[in-house]
Amino acid sequence: MVDTGRLLKREIGNLNFPIILTGAMTPLGFERSDGLQNLTESLFAARTLPPGVWIVIHGQFFDVDNARKDRENARFRDTRL
Repeated sequence: MVDTGRLLKREIGNLNFPIILTGAMTPLGFERSDGLQNLTESLFAARTLPPGVWIVIHGQFFDVDNARKDRENARFRDTRL
């Protein structure tokens, strides 16, 4: 997702709106899926975040330039922290 976001940012260039990427650890339709929550948060983020490419997942948002997927803990991290 980070690589896709960085590609979009590079190829599209100057953005006048936010692009939101999201996903789910458990797909929508499966028991205990986080898909609907992540989708809902992404819709809210699209109306509130500034222009750029963002990852919105699990109640957090990340600028793709500062995001890293932590596969060991199955989450995203901000590289500045």
